[in-house]
Amino acid sequence: MSGTTHVISLDPVTRIEGHLKAEVTVENGRVTDARMVGGMYRGFESILAGRDPADAPQIVQRICGVCPVSHDTAACLALEDAAKTAVPPNGRIARNLMLAANYLQSNILHFYHLAGQDYFRGPDTAPFIPRYARPDLRLPPSLNTQAVEQYLEALEVRQVCHEMVALLGGRMPHVQGMPAGGAAQIPTKETILEYAGRMKRVRDFAHNRFLPLAYAIAGVYRDLFDMAHGYGDALCAGAFPLDDTRGGKQAFRPGLWLNGRDAPFDPSLIREDTRHAWFTPSPEDSGALFPPSGPAPEPDPDKKDAYTFVKAPSYAGRRLEVGPAARMWINDTPLSAVGRERLPEVLGTRAETVRDMGADNVFSLMGRQLTRAEEVHHTIGLIEGWLRELTPGEPTFLPPDIPEEADGMGFTEAPRGALGHAVRIRNGRIERYAVLAASMWNFSPRDAAGQRGPVEEALIGVPVPDPDSPVNVGRVIRAFDP
Repeated sequence: MSGTTHVISLDPVTRIEGHLKAEVTVENGRVTDARMVGGMYRGFESILAGRDPADAPQIVQRICGVCPVSHDTAACLALEDAAKTAVPPNGRIARNLMLAANYLQSNILHFYHLAGQDYFRGPDTAPFIPRYARPDLRLPPSLNTQAVEQYLEALEVRQVCHEMVALLGGRMPHVQGMPAGGAAQIPTKETILEYAGRMKRVRDFAHNRFLPLAYAIAGVYRDLFDMAHGYGDALCAGAFPLDDTRGGKQAFRPGLWLNGRDAPFDPSLIREDTRHAWFTPSPEDSGALFPPSGPAPEPDPDKKDAYTFVKAPSYAGRRLEVGPAARMWINDTPLSAVGRERLPEVLGTRAETVRDMGADNVFSLMGRQLTRAEEVHHTIGLIEGWLRELTPGEPTFLPPDIPEEADGMGFTEAPRGALGHAVRIRNGRIERYAVLAASMWNFSPRDAAGQRGPVEEALIGVPVPDPDSPVNVGRVIRAFDP
């Protein structure tokens, strides 16, 4: 490979939710440049213009079939911010339980059915899954057999998680029971017991199979802690409110990690750059997103120097990583018993919390996989607490009085990372709606200053010893779960 240059295109990137192309330049066996190409225009922000604000929570769920509850939550929070109202305590807890169950199914889906086959050979009954000529699958046969057995069991466990959401939300995907103002269904004792019973199945799977397998795989692929570090700056927008005041305490507190230090989250510092995206207006014309100002971007597929339909968000001019690694690092989440026991053999160090692992290990290819597994453990603990707080028969809904003219912002965390919705209401209708989803942060293009998006930056330096089998490129992309 010495002195050679290859331009590799992965189109489409498979085992993700959505449409994505990756173009990487490889010189002397390592990535030296990268572009992430989102080739599909969907137009949800345009669809919402002119509609009744109450329509937003249902429509925005269609942005993502894997994490619709997150978009519903952010839309409701934006409308409640516009109305300056809060939801009843029981409604807040019911919402948390719906979103948390959605976290469980999404993280399980990612590990086993999307990213998993970057590390173990999948079921022979799935020949449609593309495989590289040299896929770098290292698990010993017995461990690979365990992984395949869990792959199949995880399909059933994900269904159980969907059922947990549907018990409170009416159905899943795309819940009907989470409008602005709280939750539509008043929980009964039977509902709570049904949810708790399903939770036991998920907890058993997570603690006895998922977490041990995740750490066993990490031990085999220790070299993947040494790559894909990216910028090392991160954002958590906050999720799972713990009290009934707007802007109150949350289970995942909002915050940033910038230049190796903690910083508070100020949404007014977010900007959206379209220099290299197939959108107008130009970056100089775009205003703040939270609250929304300036003209809404319009598609411009013939735009010079653009290469994606994904816009480039920044925070005070910085490109930020979002997702489980960012959430768990910023909140310094305690590790599971499995993690505390296994990390010394995996990393050669003891750790009680995520930060004890070290930033380079957490913000790495394999670190992003482990933090997702640890987040499943952490989410289960949150759910068990909320189940004890949920009160049968108590109200869950208080209709918000949305003004004829108002601005509103709603922030939460989707399984894939920070999520923000913003609405501008005029004459009782949506004049402008803005969505800043997790994959827009991570999979964005270069900005006007030439800074790569977080995944583009994480790919720089990643080893590709064989240009015909760019295994690590796919691994890095799927570690961010686009």
